[in-house]
Amino acid sequence: MRKIFLLLTAAAFLTSCGGGQKANKNAEQPTGVVKIDGSSTVYPISEAVAEEFREHQPDVNVTVGESGTGGGFKKFSRNEIDISDASRPITAEEIDACTQAGVSFIELPIAFDGLAVVVSKQNTFIDHLTVAELKKLWEPAAQGTIKTWDQIRPSFPKEPVKLYGAGTASGTYDYFTEAICGKKGASRGDYTASEDDNVLVKGVSQDKGGLAYFGLAYYEQNQDKLKLIPIDGGSGPVAPSQETVGNGTYQPLSRPIFIYINGKSIERKEVAEFAKFYTEKAGTLAKEIGYVPLNDDEYKLIQERLAKKVTGTVFVKGKSTVGTKMSDLLKIEEGK
Repeated sequence: MRKIFLLLTAAAFLTSCGGGQKANKNAEQPTGVVKIDGSSTVYPISEAVAEEFREHQPDVNVTVGESGTGGGFKKFSRNEIDISDASRPITAEEIDACTQAGVSFIELPIAFDGLAVVVSKQNTFIDHLTVAELKKLWEPAAQGTIKTWDQIRPSFPKEPVKLYGAGTASGTYDYFTEAICGKKGASRGDYTASEDDNVLVKGVSQDKGGLAYFGLAYYEQNQDKLKLIPIDGGSGPVAPSQETVGNGTYQPLSRPIFIYINGKSIERKEVAEFAKFYTEKAGTLAKEIGYVPLNDDEYKLIQERLAKKVTGTVFVKGKSTVGTKMSDLLKIEEGK
């Protein structure tokens, strides 16, 4: 009996030690919630990163929303989220809102995107469009006046024009209007607008006279029902692709996309671990989804920026991302 008692006591002691080690190990793992919201363009990358992160850190609950870049920055400036997805740089007004609320931020470019201009598979008459034609189609003066396609090009049929595009809270809206119409926010208002790109995909795919613009990844995921339109920026028609966005030949609709991390949130272990994981996985996942990864040197610079917790933006004081090429991004981030 004494031997059995000693064996049971020893087993209990070992079990207790093992349990203690397990508890300590769990104590080392991050727990908590990481809240992300913002751009519908960046959403697929953030959601993909979140899914992989959950496999590595199941005790961390990562939530990803898509209220648009502007909507995300509003939540960000109110300290409601930890990370804001953005398809354009933060604006001076948004920085002021953050400053007033005591919110600092780390700005991290994560990939490049080409805005895809698309029509329905039913459309057989558009094979390309020039930037000038896109401007004529979308500029404010077109509202109520440009109603049929033959007004854009005489060879086009007299079919009704139906447009689909990003909502005004979207960074895609800001970028497209600046790149095509020459001024941020300069757009006709009589179009179907949504911050949810899936709504735009569904609408234009079923409309013979429709045309839409949104992130390249959404075209990649819906090629079976959409027709991609090459854009002539002055050097001949070019369609967006991994190659043309990466080498800068798809202009002026190529742009960097970002995540912004709350300066206080990054002090929490779960946010710090997720942000580090994000910069390590962004390139691979961006390419899988349909966006264009940065190069290795740029990701190293971004990882250093995160590790040093460098706050602020390099795009204020009139800097624009329109026409920014992949090769320019490293110089921009170094402030050169």
